[in-house]
Amino acid sequence: MAQDRRRQGIAAGLALGAAFLWSTYYFFVLAASPAVAPSALLCYPLLIGGALYALWCSREGHFRSFLRLWASGEAWIRAAILFGLQVSILAGTYLVGPVDTALLSLVGDVVLTPLLVMTILRDSRERARSLPFVGGLALSLVGASMTIIGGQSVAPIVGWGWLIVIAVPLTAALYLVATARAMREAPTSAIVAQDTLGSGLLALLVLPLVPGGFAGLVVHGGFNILLVVSLGVVTFFLAAELYFVSIERAGLILTTLLMAFIPVFTLVLSILLLNLTFPLVAILGLPLAVAGAALALQGQHPPWPSPGRGGTPLVPPEGDPQDSRAGLTRIP
Repeated sequence: MAQDRRRQGIAAGLALGAAFLWSTYYFFVLAASPAVAPSALLCYPLLIGGALYALWCSREGHFRSFLRLWASGEAWIRAAILFGLQVSILAGTYLVGPVDTALLSLVGDVVLTPLLVMTILRDSRERARSLPFVGGLALSLVGASMTIIGGQSVAPIVGWGWLIVIAVPLTAALYLVATARAMREAPTSAIVAQDTLGSGLLALLVLPLVPGGFAGLVVHGGFNILLVVSLGVVTFFLAAELYFVSIERAGLILTTLLMAFIPVFTLVLSILLLNLTFPLVAILGLPLAVAGAALALQGQHPPWPSPGRGGTPLVPPEGDPQDSRAGLTRIP
């Protein structure tokens, strides 16, 4: 029991670290604008983060798995969902504001993801009968709604902003569930590397439709280049690595619910860095959202099987000695 608590405590710490690093995304974007075009802020971080993850994947001994994923239709579906998520979050940063965009992501993590895990992956379904879990989800949703509604007096949601309200939580939940499903069959680093690089390539294909286009890929000034590179390293590599290691240690439910702290960190950074002020109803919504997540976290959180890094040992694929040495296995 003590060992289980220690494992969950480490996983919770990793998840909180990921939440903080992801909350910095909005401020990198706002600091780089308007000197850096949206097309550069969309493409470069994905390509940088994906390249770093590919190197990390190779270091773990899973590079051949990474190469095999490029021929997988499911892998390209995940890359497309991740691309849609990043477009939505980037647009939300401009049109809706950082705090509301973070809260919309919270709805995807804390509310939609657990429900999709239960219905699609058929995992942790017993929680649907747990009053603390259901009550926690409802409380998180109410708290997020309060902050979003109250925050409209700071940055009203108009026009395309309402499409973002739907797109951010939906794509966030779909990507997490699709990735968790793939993690049962292939190493996490290979999956995330292919997803991130693949979404970066998709971004290049649609670049003429993104403000700035191909011309916007030229970034002037050392500081702006540093911001773009840091955005890729911090939010598309370091944060993602902490997040998925947390899932492997304590499962999808605990990790995603702790993403409720992203809007908390975002609000604090907004006050400190942007000197923004928020109505009382918006501020009161945040602790409600976090309290709901804490309530829903009650219960056991078994590790999520991921071959090659602490997951359930299964049968290695034939003809792949490199992955076999590293422990890559496949679910029969």
